[in-house]
Amino acid sequence: MIGALVLAAAIGGHESHDAASAPVHAGHDSFTYWMVRLEGDFGRADDADVWGWDAEAWIGTDARKFRLTTTGEGHEGDVETAEIEALVSVPISDFFEAKAGVRYDVEPEGRAYLTAGFIGLAPYFFETDAALYLSEDGDLSARLTQEFDLLLTQTLVLTPEVEIEAFAQDVPELGIGAGFSSVTAELTLRWEISRKFAPFVRLEYERALGETAGIARASGEGVDETSVRAGLRVWF
Repeated sequence: MIGALVLAAAIGGHESHDAASAPVHAGHDSFTYWMVRLEGDFGRADDADVWGWDAEAWIGTDARKFRLTTTGEGHEGDVETAEIEALVSVPISDFFEAKAGVRYDVEPEGRAYLTAGFIGLAPYFFETDAALYLSEDGDLSARLTQEFDLLLTQTLVLTPEVEIEAFAQDVPELGIGAGFSSVTAELTLRWEISRKFAPFVRLEYERALGETAGIARASGEGVDETSVRAGLRVWF
């Protein structure tokens, strides 16, 4: 759905390997750079009315960056999940930056978090994003995402990605149990018509784990889901 990209454009994550940024001005031996990446998918093979977005934007210098990220999903005209983060990041090594800031979940219910973690390039070119979240209710959770790009040709890029979430305690209002709560695996095939414009097809598998899976079963809900999505990625 085109509306996914429009919504994502208003807000902008971890630093992408695609993030060739534009210098804004020069200072004493430093430049200010910026980058915006927008990604929207417009339907699944089993439900054409599902849509989603994933966007990031950052501006800053080699010493400090200010970041905005947002992800979410909707069905028909309704937003079902929506998350926004505002962060500051600073380098801690040649390949990693520490990050800290706030996160707000707009849907399925309003909830604010403090967040801290790191982003960067792990050995073997794994892009890594790890974070701890402390909610306004005192709930502690963690999220780890890793991905890497495999160039099949000069224009076709295959990207495996895995995301794992865990919680330190039960969060009954969200249907989440303590321990590892979910894992999501994606395989995205991207056609880079240009470096800044790339349609893609994505195979996604999501599964609830541990106590969270038990809560889902007790409620008569499924614990896993597989979907095929198509969408568009642009950045500037």
